[in-house]
Amino acid sequence: MARKFFGTDGIRGRTNGGIMTAEIAMKVGQAAGTHFLRGEHRHRVVIGKDTRLSGYMIESALVAGFTSVGMDVTMTGPLPTPAIALLTREMRADLGVMISASHNPFEDNGIKLFGPDGYKLSDQAESAIESLMEQEPQLVSPDKIGRAERIEDARGRYIHAVKQSVASDIRFDGLKVVVDCANGAAYHVAPSAIWELGADVIAMGVAPNGTNINRGVGSTSLDAIRAKVIEEGAHIGIALDGDADRLIVIDEKGRAVDGDQIMALIASRLLERGNLKGGGVVATVMSNLGLERYLESIGLTLERTKVGDRYVLERMREGGFNLGGEQSGHMILSDYGTTGDGTVAALRVLASLVRSGKPASELLHVFEPVPQLLKNVRYSGGKPLEDETVKSVIADVETELEGRGRLVIRPSGTEPVIRVMAEGDDEAQVKAVVDRICAAVTEAV
Repeated sequence: MARKFFGTDGIRGRTNGGIMTAEIAMKVGQAAGTHFLRGEHRHRVVIGKDTRLSGYMIESALVAGFTSVGMDVTMTGPLPTPAIALLTREMRADLGVMISASHNPFEDNGIKLFGPDGYKLSDQAESAIESLMEQEPQLVSPDKIGRAERIEDARGRYIHAVKQSVASDIRFDGLKVVVDCANGAAYHVAPSAIWELGADVIAMGVAPNGTNINRGVGSTSLDAIRAKVIEEGAHIGIALDGDADRLIVIDEKGRAVDGDQIMALIASRLLERGNLKGGGVVATVMSNLGLERYLESIGLTLERTKVGDRYVLERMREGGFNLGGEQSGHMILSDYGTTGDGTVAALRVLASLVRSGKPASELLHVFEPVPQLLKNVRYSGGKPLEDETVKSVIADVETELEGRGRLVIRPSGTEPVIRVMAEGDDEAQVKAVVDRICAAVTEAV
């Protein structure tokens, strides 16, 4: 059954429009609080947020919802998504909440939920919460209403935790690092953690004003950090997104390094030290075929999931893997956290830079990616992928690419768009087959 509120990564939408209103946020608090009221202990939820102006409104509404059903609330203020997952576990909370729309513009916001183990909720748990949102809330008596408080040491706890992902003999002295925090949740903690390990840090995207998150900075707007790396003569650039769960690296020549290359580097280093678990890496269907071929060349597998870091993590847990991620920059190192963490991944890259003594442009070009093309086709209604002509064209293309490339076609989980991706050794062929499918989908709608 189609879900009304939850998408591929929690609830997300334009603030004060559609599903992202104060009223809905309060219902989420009441429903999620009710769902996680288990046992006779005082129940607690940890709430963090990024730097969006609407975070105040959503936070207040969530607090009202949770306290009205008997949950105590601990608020951390702006912190990365992985920090909230960490604190939920550390504080023995029953539930964690991150208020963020990740890399989206400030007008959007979202709600991500974590269970007491620090992992994102399953589809089943989210469906149960949706069902409760449609019912009358189970309000507690006046003497059972929850309390709310803010904690002041959350940043320090997270900085200490991420630094533990780097071996004690590693220091970043001598490295000049540009750190772009997208005017988002990591604007304080990421530069601090890297500086405390000895690097010369040039911080940018660290002046949030409520409306400038992800605007011209961060992992989805790389021109600014490219220019800064070149201007400062830096060894490397670290670009995070609004909630700091994804990472894109810029080498000393100003070239972008995506999640696939970062996964290849970290996998090879873990393999060398005998610390890679599961015999390979978990990524999504969007990761480049070049990554898969590289991993095979060093005796590792690439297991693919549907798009969404939560699905990557689910497969990692099922198969005992400790490394996974997405081409877009979500990096999950499960030895150090329960969700994607751009800062932890950045520290691993910086540590490899120190150990290797190589420039970033050499270290981070691990494999040659094959030509890959992604196009989106917007539609207004219907189910274009069920059209017989579209299905016939897709079948023909799959036959044409067999053994030489891949085809991935999927509807977006957040908007009425069909995403068409193809990759293969022949760039002209890749472009031609993508254009054929897009034309067929356009004709069908």
